[in-house]
Amino acid sequence: DTVSGSGTSLDFGSILTPGNYTVSAYNTATGCTNNMSGSVNVAVNPLPFPYNVTGGGNFCFGDPGVNIGTDNSDLGISYQLYRGTTPVGLPVMGTGGGALNFGLMTTAGTYSVVARNTSTGCTATLANTVTVGVNPLPTVRTVTGGGSYCAGGIGMDVNLSGSQAGVNYELYYNGFVMGPAVILAGTGGALNFGPQTQAGIYTVWATDGFTGCMKKMTGSATVNINSLPIQFDVIGGGEYCSGGTGVHVGLSGSSSGISYQLYNTGASGTPMSGSGGPIDFGSRTAAGTYTVVGRNLLTGCTNTMTGSATINVKPLPNDYAVSLGGNYCDGGAGIDVNIPGSDDNVEYQLFRGTT
Repeated sequence: DTVSGSGTSLDFGSILTPGNYTVSAYNTATGCTNNMSGSVNVAVNPLPFPYNVTGGGNFCFGDPGVNIGTDNSDLGISYQLYRGTTPVGLPVMGTGGGALNFGLMTTAGTYSVVARNTSTGCTATLANTVTVGVNPLPTVRTVTGGGSYCAGGIGMDVNLSGSQAGVNYELYYNGFVMGPAVILAGTGGALNFGPQTQAGIYTVWATDGFTGCMKKMTGSATVNINSLPIQFDVIGGGEYCSGGTGVHVGLSGSSSGISYQLYNTGASGTPMSGSGGPIDFGSRTAAGTYTVVGRNLLTGCTNTMTGSATINVKPLPNDYAVSLGGNYCDGGAGIDVNIPGSDDNVEYQLFRGTT
């Protein structure tokens, strides 16, 4: 449309069609026309190409984060990363056919990229956005249990004070994965990894079954193995005649700090303390098989000594009353002395007084 003169400069508005533009003036009173001097060109500058934003995703809390970049870039174009409406870092210049990397992002949010032609000032938002999410780590629980046990025992339990459903808990031994692996699924309650027999330090790592995020549980459990008392030989024993003083039972050696108890079906006598040398439990009169158990007074660990001593009590010959005897006349044949019975394999000796 024509624009009427006002005595001042004129603005024909925004022109969107590219081309060469001139102005012709027409006097409505006289009908005279005149072309204004000069002309101007209108050209349309292209927008930066909307390449794709790459990267993003979820990462575990405490990890370095995830990279964000573009799959391509052009020379003369600067690329600005945004989280929502907030610029992140400084613009990165395009390389002319190469991908860009804005680095590791650790803040959750939706990220976009705006491309700007540094010559024309034209801008364009790249084709897509990417999201960064931070996955939480498993909740920290406390490792408990452990302690000392006697060699050959069942070991000591290792426990965890609590657990989460969907999280797997793996036992580590001296900083390494147990072999074979010991893994328990979280139940929402405390966990028991069972008795552990290897001496060392036990820890637990938790792994989220969905995100894969891992977290070491607090604390540790230490298992120690106490050695058993050294074995010595049980000595002595044998046979004796009923009514005698019995026979001795002993031990070939002993260790300081160890208490030794003699047994024959039950405990026989009181324990004796080791001195580093042999032990004599004294004369024993009860028939049977005698064993000895050593007990460490500090750790409570016990061990049965090697071998045993057997005592047999030999019965006395049957008692038959001596009979007859009496007086006889001087020069006579004497008086018989008898016993009313006798046993095979038994010899009988007559005594006058002690003779």
